[in-house]
Amino acid sequence: MLLRLVNALRGSVRLEVEGAFPERFLNLCAQRGILFWNVEWMEATRLRLTVTRRGSRQAAALGERTLCTVTPAGRSGMPYFLARFKKRYAFWVGMGLSMAAVCVLSSFVLTIEVKGNTTVPTAQILTELRRQGLGIGTFGPGLDERAVGNKVLLQLPQLSWLSINLYGTRAEVLVREAVEAPELVDAQEYGSVVARASGIVTRVEALTGEAVVKVGDTVLEGETLISGTVHLEGPAYSDKPEIGQIQVRASGRVYARTWRTMAAQLPLEAQVKRYTGEETNLWSVTALGRRTDFFGKGGISFDRYDKISHTWTLTLPGGEEMPLAVQRETCRAYELETLAVEPDAAEAMLKERLLEALEEAVGEGEIVSTEFAVETENGMLTVTLQAECREEIGTFVPDSTTQENEADP
Repeated sequence: MLLRLVNALRGSVRLEVEGAFPERFLNLCAQRGILFWNVEWMEATRLRLTVTRRGSRQAAALGERTLCTVTPAGRSGMPYFLARFKKRYAFWVGMGLSMAAVCVLSSFVLTIEVKGNTTVPTAQILTELRRQGLGIGTFGPGLDERAVGNKVLLQLPQLSWLSINLYGTRAEVLVREAVEAPELVDAQEYGSVVARASGIVTRVEALTGEAVVKVGDTVLEGETLISGTVHLEGPAYSDKPEIGQIQVRASGRVYARTWRTMAAQLPLEAQVKRYTGEETNLWSVTALGRRTDFFGKGGISFDRYDKISHTWTLTLPGGEEMPLAVQRETCRAYELETLAVEPDAAEAMLKERLLEALEEAVGEGEIVSTEFAVETENGMLTVTLQAECREEIGTFVPDSTTQENEADP
């Protein structure tokens, strides 16, 4: 197999030798070191053999000395194949440009692969890498991987480690996400737990501080539920019921029945799009991260239009995308029309949105009951939601003394 490859690269010639003594021709070839193989006797005075391209000229001269006629019967190999294109200058120019393109493009980053991220979006990492100097079309030998990685880590605190490895035209970016530190509570920040909504207290769980409300009490928004001021009771044998007080950071949970009212509006007439049928296609080519637009003649002549994009990216058989893409943007012209909104559909949509807003406001609480009121006036549909909920209403608020101390230099 290796010998066949060598012969194909250096070229070979099939010779036909005819004379009175062809064997003398073979002996002289062997004496002069001319390589030959695949000898085939056609007749007693005629044979065929294969020699190398370089030895074919010497073999022709030896034929005259042995009174034999040496005739080429065929040629094969790379030199003869390339000789066909000797006068085809466009072929050689194209081959030269192709080889130059391979040599040049192999020094640039064509693909970037990010591995190891789960919560941080890949697009965010790629954007920051591009800002710091690593993007499609970056010159690989001139890239300082460690410096770029350190700059990216400074800009993305969600990452704790980043490594950039270059493999030819492919850049592999390995990342490790930072573990979110637990929220620390400042024990020196005194304050109380106050109500963030009005309601009737159903349960009190005071962890630190002194509860100032009990089950069944009605509280208003902003009212203190668990005070950060703890009164110290005197001993049983003392005639003083209270010996002093201390300030703490109040904490705990206070649950209550709450009533919430929410409203949403929607006009009964809306503007919708009506496509006119006019379209314009805008073409662009993106190579190595650089976009070139081909808008043709006139550009976009519509006042209002929707843009629909379709991109064709050069993809290798293994699924790897190359930095070469053709994009077509179709601009469809439309006009605005005023149409009536279906009242039932609008009412259902507003109710759904109000319920979603209520669930977000209640959080981990429970929605006990809901009641809707629908009203139409001056072309507006108004839906009002009244709901009874059970939820935790306490929220920590620092006292004014702590805030003043923190404000002092």
